[in-house]
Amino acid sequence: MQDEASTTAAGAPGGDLLNFTKALIRRPSVTPEDAGCQDLLTARLRRLGFRITPLDSHGVRNFYAEFGEGPPCVAFAGHTDVVPPGDPAAWRSPPFEPTLRDGFLYGRGAADMKSSLAAMLVAVEGFLAAHPQPVGRLAFLVTSDEEGEAEFGTKRIVEHLRREHIALDYCIVGEPSSSRQLGDALRHGRRGSLNGILTVRGTQGHVAYPEAARNPIHLAAPFLKALAERTFDRGNAHYPPTSLQMSDIAAGLGTSNVIPGRLKLDFNIRYNTEQTAAGLKAQIAALVRKHGLDGDLAWRLAGEPFLTPPGRLTQAVQKAVTEELGVTCRLSTGGGTSDGRFIAPLGCELVELGPVNATIHKMDECIALADLERLPRLYGRILSLLFSNSDRPNQ
Repeated sequence: MQDEASTTAAGAPGGDLLNFTKALIRRPSVTPEDAGCQDLLTARLRRLGFRITPLDSHGVRNFYAEFGEGPPCVAFAGHTDVVPPGDPAAWRSPPFEPTLRDGFLYGRGAADMKSSLAAMLVAVEGFLAAHPQPVGRLAFLVTSDEEGEAEFGTKRIVEHLRREHIALDYCIVGEPSSSRQLGDALRHGRRGSLNGILTVRGTQGHVAYPEAARNPIHLAAPFLKALAERTFDRGNAHYPPTSLQMSDIAAGLGTSNVIPGRLKLDFNIRYNTEQTAAGLKAQIAALVRKHGLDGDLAWRLAGEPFLTPPGRLTQAVQKAVTEELGVTCRLSTGGGTSDGRFIAPLGCELVELGPVNATIHKMDECIALADLERLPRLYGRILSLLFSNSDRPNQ
């Protein structure tokens, strides 16, 4: 049986966007699996003349693709992996069988973010058909390890770029940034994410003899209250206030007559540029000491905050959104983390622009067909603005 992706019109700008998006969704690329999605992407990029560099690592599939020479370099970044679908019976249609219903395309990855990858590719095909020799470079950074631990994905691509001294000037990440309608929000930064684990030691004993034990739940209670009520800062012009959320507390042995000997607390801090990871660690450690807890802290930094100040890239995106969609595009640093946290330290201007995020990671994930059709035009318009007046004279 011939694959839908292989039947797209290779010679036509964009080809069959819907069929290509469906072909990507049909592949069950639950993180960190790619399930053949990147083969579909690289096949079409090769036909365009892109140079493909596979960068697979520890079972994770990654690639960097580049077209053209010299600056500026406009890059698209994204991921082919998706979160697990959950119980397939809870979906109205099978999660990996792309289904059209009531003007929407349903399937795991429809919004996060296989539609963006398809739209980026189609946009580049159309742009190169109109501008076969743009001054500068086009690039793609694609991984299958964004929804998981993200240790062997975009990090590895960035290491390659640093090692080879490859510079990016602008990067558009296809994360679903829109809130209510396509293009209404543009992520130009993200908060940092710091995970902490506090282990509080007590002394196990019988509940009838508390004098012979030390209950870590009781000992930690004042600390937990102080932690929950703590104000770190009030935010700034670009970021909301730093926030801390406790995500898990475990202590007991599953029986009602034993005082536990240990309490384990998991928490996460989403922080803005008013804070640093080192400073936050010091604040929490001081709070532990203040409450006299016998405990240990362990930390995992998921990502530092990053920010692209308003400039040429944000202006180009906002102008494109207004011209193509008639929508006012606001700048935002909300949401969770993304692979932009690994790319931004390269020094490029970076934003995230993609579909409406109302159904991401949910049952019956979907994208409006109208939005799917608009996405390539939006990305293509951004390319035209960034490469304006930069075409080489006809040879």
